[in-house]
Amino acid sequence: MKLPFIIIVDDDEQVLRAIQRDIRKKYNSEYRISATDSANEAVELIQELKLKNETVALFISDQRRLEMEGVKFLEYTKEIFPEAKLVLLTAYSDIDVAIRAINNLKLDYYLLKPWNPPEEKLYPVIIDLLDDWQNNFIPEFEGIK
Repeated sequence: MKLPFIIIVDDDEQVLRAIQRDIRKKYNSEYRISATDSANEAVELIQELKLKNETVALFISDQRRLEMEGVKFLEYTKEIFPEAKLVLLTAYSDIDVAIRAINNLKLDYYLLKPWNPPEEKLYPVIIDLLDDWQNNFIPEFEGIK
């Protein structure tokens, strides 16, 4: 089986580089990490991955973006990759967004920025989500080769 993807979307270049660095540091050998500052690029990537029968284990998306709200983006990802884990990343404590995301989207985690140190605030969350994903994911049968 090819390595599954972790997809990260945040329109703040500094935040995107920081979370990508932290995720790569811990998971680069087990997952393919893809990061973009554009929700539209992420949507194109997701469509391409689906066509290629790729697997996505985790989406991490910022909530407040110009192109598309994080909740809307994660709703879209859930339609395409329903088994993937979903993390909403935000610098703001927006209770209404959190409640809507948890109730309507079945959001897996609402992560506040900053997540420093990652060993305490980021990695334990991601480890739990990816362990759960691995334990429950059933790959599509592609026939006998």
